[in-house]
Amino acid sequence: METKTTIDRQRPRRRVLRFTRHALEMVVAMVAGMVVLEPVWSFVWPDLGDIVTAQVLVMATDMSLGMALWMRVRHHGWAGIAEMSAAMYLPFLVLLPFYWTGLLSGMALMTAGHVLMIPAMLGAMLRRRHEYGC
Repeated sequence: METKTTIDRQRPRRRVLRFTRHALEMVVAMVAGMVVLEPVWSFVWPDLGDIVTAQVLVMATDMSLGMALWMRVRHHGWAGIAEMSAAMYLPFLVLLPFYWTGLLSGMALMTAGHVLMIPAMLGAMLRRRHEYGC
C-alpha cells in the first residue's frame, strides 16, 4: 500500500518523466516533418540545397510543421505552438549573420542551429512547464 508520503515523492518524478517523454515526442515529430516534407521541397525547389539560408529556414519550417501537428494532436494551444515554432527558427536567425559574413560555414550553421535548438525548445517548454509536465 502506498502512503501519502510515497505518492508525494513520486509526483515530481512523474512530472519529469512526462516532460522528458513530451520533449522526445516533439523531436520525433520534428524529424518526421523533415523526412516527410524534404521530398516535396526537392520536387518544388530542386536547387534548394545550393542556397544555405533558404535551406535552413525551410528545414526549420519542416520541423515546425511536424512539431505543431503533434502538439495539436496533444491538445496544446496556439500560443504554445507559436512559442515552440519560434524556438525552431531562433537559433538559425541568430547564427545566419555569422554565415553571411563568412564566420560560419554552411555545415557549421546547420550543426550549430540544430544543437542550439534543443536549449531553445527546453526554454519554451520550461516557460509552459504546466503544459508539458502535467
